[in-house]
Amino acid sequence: MIDVQNQRDYRNIPIDKVGIKNLRYPITVLDRKNRYQHTVANINMYVALPDKYKGTHMSRFVEMLNLFRQEVSLKKFAVILEQMKEYLDAESAHIEVTFPYFIEKRAPVSAAPGLMDYTCSIIGTSDPDGKVDLISQVVVPISSVCPCSKEISNGGAHNQRGEVRLGIRFKRFIWMEDVIELVEEAASCEVYSILKRVDEKCVTEKGFENPKFVEDIVRDIAARMRADENITWFEVSAENFESIHNHSAYAYITSGPFVS
Repeated sequence: MIDVQNQRDYRNIPIDKVGIKNLRYPITVLDRKNRYQHTVANINMYVALPDKYKGTHMSRFVEMLNLFRQEVSLKKFAVILEQMKEYLDAESAHIEVTFPYFIEKRAPVSAAPGLMDYTCSIIGTSDPDGKVDLISQVVVPISSVCPCSKEISNGGAHNQRGEVRLGIRFKRFIWMEDVIELVEEAASCEVYSILKRVDEKCVTEKGFENPKFVEDIVRDIAARMRADENITWFEVSAENFESIHNHSAYAYITSGPFVS
């Protein structure tokens, strides 16, 4: 049968990224406690297309996933990217894998167990020289108490749930759990899936004793990132879903420009 994708294109315009987007696919990722965890990912896969080709072979992207779905991890990403380049005859390749990651957390006083889900991403690129760039990203729910509200009020202070997004480049492998724990330590208090009355009292008082602006949260995380010799680049943002405003509060810090 005629291979239309491999036919010549005469417009002389290369395409930076071409491939598949928003594919839901079951994968297995590394789990610090249980070795492996099964989850469902949203996957984007692209390659660079030279100007001489009319198109790429879209079905081959899905075929590639069948080869690696038993383990999609930071350790495997370099291999996956190189295989994409070889399988699709491309000079560069790019992949984004986003998935819910579940960690069992026990309530702070009663120790009642519950599962917390975190949105995690692994983003990887392999350039024409074979240089592989990897970014690990987590989205962590947090709670914060407003320092200004606490300072000016005769009693109490407004608090709210928020979300911290942290992306990092690194020299050595780092567990998602370690990054999540670092973010949670920068909040007024952690978020839990199960809280008994004794736990609710604990987290309410902990947050009140540890008020944080979004500015405080991103600065505290940035300080930890800058002090860690394993981290070569980072970007961190915090968004509070304000309880007394019809808008969010937001802050962002990066160590340098993003290079995809």
